[in-house]
Amino acid sequence: MHIVYRFLMILAVVGLVASSWLAPLDSVAMHQADAGLKRALVSFATARALNAVISVAQGTEVSMQPAGMGVVLTPGQLLDPVNDLVEQFSHLMLAASVAFGVQKVLISIGAYWVISLLLTAAALAWAWCHLRQQTPPAWLSRSLIIIVMLRFAVPAVGVGSDLLFEKFLAADYDASQQIISAAPARVASLDLPLPPASAEQSLVDRIRSWWSHDVDLKARFDALRQAAEQATEHIITLIVIFLLQTLLIPLLLLWALYGLASSAFDTLRGNG
Repeated sequence: MHIVYRFLMILAVVGLVASSWLAPLDSVAMHQADAGLKRALVSFATARALNAVISVAQGTEVSMQPAGMGVVLTPGQLLDPVNDLVEQFSHLMLAASVAFGVQKVLISIGAYWVISLLLTAAALAWAWCHLRQQTPPAWLSRSLIIIVMLRFAVPAVGVGSDLLFEKFLAADYDASQQIISAAPARVASLDLPLPPASAEQSLVDRIRSWWSHDVDLKARFDALRQAAEQATEHIITLIVIFLLQTLLIPLLLLWALYGLASSAFDTLRGNG
């Protein structure tokens, strides 16, 4: 059994040192971080565009004079709750963009040759203790675990998070982003001002004109309400997706990687 554990120890040390210098995960993780950053920036730009269109719609007033009586309506105010949600969504997309940018910086820091050199020295010292049938000091094992996490945790978490995104979240993201991208044009098309009544029109013509506009206005109200409900649903979907990819999934993967590394080194340390 001691031979098996020593073989596993040597294999683990060689694999760690080789992976640290060859960096098989770094380029993949950097590419996936770029893709996540692009998605977050696209959603951020869409949110700002939708916010601008809704703000214009909220300030638009529709004036009518049925039978000489002035009526002022603001159908865009139906979108006021959605506009608040869109603003919060844009802030979250900005935070998600920053998170992906920080991930890229951490990948670059972990790939710095000094980190690989420290990992190589710590791994060789740890393996040397095992080869001499000595128990490695606790501080050496802890230092090795910390350096391993610094070198591999962020790329591994980035790759794992992206794999989970592609497997479970990508379809929902594409569908929701497509709907949200079309929302600004849809809201803008519903915010068409009604033509003013002509002074030359007779009272009967004005009533008929107002009645046709009133029917059209009701349709606009219904369309605006449907657009608000649809946008709200898909905005919440996107919020959930980005929270999972930038916060919850990375934290869970970091916790799992740290537990796995600690257990592996403790097992080898105790059986060395």
